[in-house]
Amino acid sequence: MKIYDFLYLYFVELCKSKTRDLKIYFTIILIVSAFIVKAQLKPENKAKIDSLKQLIDTSTIDSIVVKAYIGWDNIIYSTDPKLDLELNQKIESLCNKNLEKNISKNERRFFQNSLSISLGNIGLIYQNQNDFAKSLDYQFRSMELDKEIGNKKGVAFSLFNIGQIYVNLGEYSKAIEFHLQNIKLNEEIGDKKRVANSLNSIGNIYRIENDYIKALDYQTRSLNIRKEIDDKYGMAISLNDIGIIYDNQGFYPKAIENFSNSLKINEELGNKEDIANTLNNIGIIYKNQGNQAKAIDYYSRSLKIREEIDDKKGIATSLNNIGLIYHEQEDYEKALEYYNRCLQLNEKIEDKQGIATSLNNIGLIYHDQKNYDKALDYYSRCLKLKEEIGDKKSIATSLNNIGTFYNDQGNYEKSIEYQTKSLKIREEIGDKKGIATSLNTIGLIYKNQGKFTKAINYGERSLSIAREIGAPNEAAEAANALFKVYKEVNQNKKALEMYELYITLKDSIDSEKNRKEVIRQEYKYQYEKQAVADSIKNEELQKVKDAQLAAQRAENKQQKMKSYFLYVGLFFTLFFGAFIFNRFRITKRQKGIIESQKKQVDMAFNKLDEKNQEILASINYAKRIQSAILPSDKLINEYLPDSFVLYKPKDIVAGDFYWLEYSNGTILFAAADCTGHGVPGAMVSVVCNNGLNRSVREYNLTNPGEILDKTREIVIHEFEKSEGENSYGEVRDGMDIALCSLNGDKLYYAGAYNPLWIIRKGILLEAKADKQPIGKFDKQIPFTTHCFDLEKGDTIYLFSDGYADQFGGPKGKKFKTKAFLDLILSIQNEPMPNQKLLLNEAYENWRGNLEQIDDVCVIGVKI
Repeated sequence: MKIYDFLYLYFVELCKSKTRDLKIYFTIILIVSAFIVKAQLKPENKAKIDSLKQLIDTSTIDSIVVKAYIGWDNIIYSTDPKLDLELNQKIESLCNKNLEKNISKNERRFFQNSLSISLGNIGLIYQNQNDFAKSLDYQFRSMELDKEIGNKKGVAFSLFNIGQIYVNLGEYSKAIEFHLQNIKLNEEIGDKKRVANSLNSIGNIYRIENDYIKALDYQTRSLNIRKEIDDKYGMAISLNDIGIIYDNQGFYPKAIENFSNSLKINEELGNKEDIANTLNNIGIIYKNQGNQAKAIDYYSRSLKIREEIDDKKGIATSLNNIGLIYHEQEDYEKALEYYNRCLQLNEKIEDKQGIATSLNNIGLIYHDQKNYDKALDYYSRCLKLKEEIGDKKSIATSLNNIGTFYNDQGNYEKSIEYQTKSLKIREEIGDKKGIATSLNTIGLIYKNQGKFTKAINYGERSLSIAREIGAPNEAAEAANALFKVYKEVNQNKKALEMYELYITLKDSIDSEKNRKEVIRQEYKYQYEKQAVADSIKNEELQKVKDAQLAAQRAENKQQKMKSYFLYVGLFFTLFFGAFIFNRFRITKRQKGIIESQKKQVDMAFNKLDEKNQEILASINYAKRIQSAILPSDKLINEYLPDSFVLYKPKDIVAGDFYWLEYSNGTILFAAADCTGHGVPGAMVSVVCNNGLNRSVREYNLTNPGEILDKTREIVIHEFEKSEGENSYGEVRDGMDIALCSLNGDKLYYAGAYNPLWIIRKGILLEAKADKQPIGKFDKQIPFTTHCFDLEKGDTIYLFSDGYADQFGGPKGKKFKTKAFLDLILSIQNEPMPNQKLLLNEAYENWRGNLEQIDDVCVIGVKI
């Protein structure tokens, strides 16, 4: 709350005061407040502060001293954090001292308000210093005091800040909880702007968690409110954040559309810093698409603005991004120049994250130049700094680079060690682009070791992910690696396919047009910058040009004489050239035929690739829809806190799914396996999931057998709709399922082909499933409900057949149900999260290089 808010507050209190003494008291406060406002409006900060200091030194009234401290703090809070903390601590001390006294109701209200604000301010200061424990303590104290005095706006302010602190701590569930409370309170108050702010923050949290559907939903709601209240600055922020979501998903056209709309608003508002940031974001997208010409154009425009406003951190970012372009073009000298300029600037502003990035990039240059000692030195310095910061994504990048270094040195064991650490972190944080890079690098190491089967497995996985997310650089690298491996094992057809893909991708990224445009943009930027700097020298330059022109005329005269002698030589050259031309004409004709055929093949490939990309985009969108109907981690943790779900679709979308509902004190959960996998299986899963939901929500059923009976009825009815004249025959698709109902220590189960396992003190208790599916079946009978009295320590397992049916091992055989049970029994002493990891590790080790044959879904619940 600023001084103007206090002035208004005490004007209201003055009007409400009924006694003469209180009116005098509040009149004094009002006059002092006006004096402080006047002090704040003077142009010289020193003069303002001097007048406030004098007021503090001479006044004997604590309330006036507090007001003066607040005025002083409003002047310096954004420029001097140390003094900011000191002033707010003095306010806190004075308020606490007076609140211990026997003072009037209105005086108490004043000191409580002032104390609440100072506590909140101290909390923000500690938050900016990354001391989140102290920050939380002060924000909670501020909130409790605001609740006591009925200051709803103050409570809402604290709720927002607490939510942001939990974001910084990575405790996203708590962050969302406090932001939702903030939204509810601001809706009561009618403060739509603050509602939009919290919606925006929740959207950013879901983006961090890679839940892009929810992220987009909250950001869109925030944007709609900001449009409604005409908050243009907020609209620009929302559009930018929506652009980042689309960028992370690889939907680059939508990302550019939102960034461009954000840019337009920021240009209207004149927000130069935000304009530069948005230009930089658009540049990143064009770089990711391989359009380096447009990328460096936007980077240069961003850099120009950042230099105008002296945004040193922004300048460093732009210098780094331009360096990346030159690095990709293998112009190492130019890239090193930009990286070093970026490093010097980051060191000057003490930006540890920026310093680490620069060290890493310089290490990459030296690595590419085979200057291995310098490369390892920069990589190690970078890793040490990133570990201090705790930036997992950057740590993974450094580990990857050091692993690559050891690979180039022939130390494959050391290389695998670093690459595996990098891959593990990237999988933890969901960095798909990084995962593709790590997989490809590990594949190359196995190639160097002569382990070609593993090399192909890792390379194909890398290429699949890179193409899925639309990352041409990573796809090109994977294709090139696979070309080399397939060539080694004499799979010439696959080798040729990978080589053509590599050339196509590489040409799109590194075309001569891009290279020339990069250079043109560089000179264009340098010219504009130099033209401004050297405008005062125009007259002197003109004189130099005149002298140069005179010299040129003399040189031209001499050149004419030389030309006469050249004509004779030219005649003989032309004669000889005609002879050569005649000899090469036939060769050229043959080459033309070959090139024409190649163009036809390329055109066919491009059309096929375009269709493939369209199909992939549709399937990825279907994945988003399917992900939306699965229970969230938050919901599972709320109702089944000691549990895990191991879910491994064979393709992008799956026929297997897991399901959870809560109804009338009963927790219902299931593992289901629908007919087929991939897109057909996913379509069936949507129908079957809907059947389960309707059985519980619409028909209020909680008995597993009755739920399966009703679900079967709904599924058959849905599929029978298609059995008319235009149908493709009878639809007998459906699902196998294991369904449980948990109420206290009672467990009820019913199943269609899929059994229930309960492990009690190392002993298996098994409930057999009915031998009939959820779908059309010749002999339909009601599903059987089994009941169990659970004991503490029991572990429940539901699963589809994908795990046990996987081929693998040394002889390429099925894993089988008995081996699966033995594995389950062997890990009973492990916590549930560890059980998930061990099951996944055992599955991957068994599968090895063989293809995954089916979707996998395993649910474990500890009682």
